[in-house]
Order: sequence, then structure tokens, then C-alpha cells
Amino acid sequence: MAKLDCKLCSGTGWTVSEQDGISSAERCSCVAESQAEQMEKLAQIPENYQRASFENFHLPDDNPTARRGLSDVMLAVSGFTRIYPKNPKPGLLLVGPPGTGKTHLAVAALRLLLARGHEGVFFDYQNLLERIRSSYNEKLGTSTREAYRSALETEILLLDDLGAHRVTDWVEDTVTSIVNFRYNHRKPLIATTNLVDPDIGGTGPEKSQVPGAHSFRTTLEERVGERARSRLFEMCRVIRMPSVNDYRIKPQRADR
Repeated sequence: MAKLDCKLCSGTGWTVSEQDGISSAERCSCVAESQAEQMEKLAQIPENYQRASFENFHLPDDNPTARRGLSDVMLAVSGFTRIYPKNPKPGLLLVGPPGTGKTHLAVAALRLLLARGHEGVFFDYQNLLERIRSSYNEKLGTSTREAYRSALETEILLLDDLGAHRVTDWVEDTVTSIVNFRYNHRKPLIATTNLVDPDIGGTGPEKSQVPGAHSFRTTLEERVGERARSRLFEMCRVIRMPSVNDYRIKPQRADR
């Protein structure tokens, strides 16, 4: 759909040019821009991240090690978008503590792909599960399955804060079903998680409230189940975020 206020085509969606007495018409650039805007609207990106991009991702100036680490991560995520959809693995899994910029980078990747005409949708993991559960009609034994179907069928699924839900058989079965479907059909999944995993060096003990004792962080497998975790690692390039101060409390730039 063309933009009605476009100065190039006056809302027709076509620009006309003439060369050697021959007129020709081409699609106006506003049509692609309008389509990209519509794609973003349908993607349900939260307001806080609607302007997230690689250009406004904050790299710390006061910590060279963190800056290098975050730069490498940003290059890896942007590299995924550069060769999409010919990626060796169809997904990305960003792993790291809260506040390290995982969601910003994941949304930046999704927005760039949306601008190129691809389809995708953003889901907060816990909200997705709540929407799937709430759509179920216990009396009829059926579900409207709108959210579930969207998570299965959309071209690109962004699943934020994977594993942020207490573990039940229903949760594990639902997550496994979504991940398995996308794995089997090579449908891209971009996911973020705060949970640790032994295969990427995240099993260390944390401080406990009890003096002299240790508590251990919950692992990704404990929250999503062995099958879903296995499929995630098969279908996704796993990117570990470097240890940095909370990204969200950094001074905010005007373009973020």
C-alpha cells in the first residue's frame, strides 16, 4: 500500500519517468516503506524496543574488555541477518545475565529482517504461555490456539526471556511442541534467556542467603526440558553475552 502523503507518487504507488520519448512506471519506494511499517506493527514489538537497532546499541566507553565483547556479539547477530535466510543454523540463542542487551540485539535483528520484507512476531515467553493457556476452553476441551499457531507458523519467531516460567508438565510439553515444530520445518527462532547451561560454561555457584553455603542457578534444561533444550542447541547458533554492567541502567542516548 502506498503512502497517501508521498511527495514522489502522490499516493498512487507509482512513479512515472520518460526517456527518449518512452514513458515507464515503477513502484514507488513508499510502497516498500509502508509494507515494512505494517510488518513491524504486526510483529507486536514492545514499545520500549520499537526503535532498537544495531546503530543505537550502546557500547561502553569505560570498559575496553566489555566493549570488545559486546562488539563481537553485535557483529555475530548482525552477521546472522546479513546472510539470512541462508544461515547454516536457522536460529539464534542469546544467553547471558539480565541487562546485557540481549533483547535489544534480538529485536534489532528482527526489525532489520522485517524491513527487508520478511514476516516475524515478538513474544515474551511467559506472556505467550499465559495467552496459550487462557485461550483453552476447559468445558469444550478446545483452544482458539491463535497465539500458539502464530508461534508455530510465523516465518521468524522472537521468544524473549526463554525459561522465565515455573516448570510444569504443561509448560514443558508446550515449549517442546513449539521448538520441535520450528526445528523440523527449519523455521527461524531468535531467543534470549537469562538461564545458564553447562555447555557454555554457566554452572558456577551463586551467593546464598545462608552464610557459608552455596546455591546453584537454575539451568535452561531444568526450565524447558531436555528435549526442547537439545533442539534449541541443534537449530540455533548460541551466543554468550559478555559480563558487563546492567545495560539498561547505562546513560540513555537520544537515538535509543
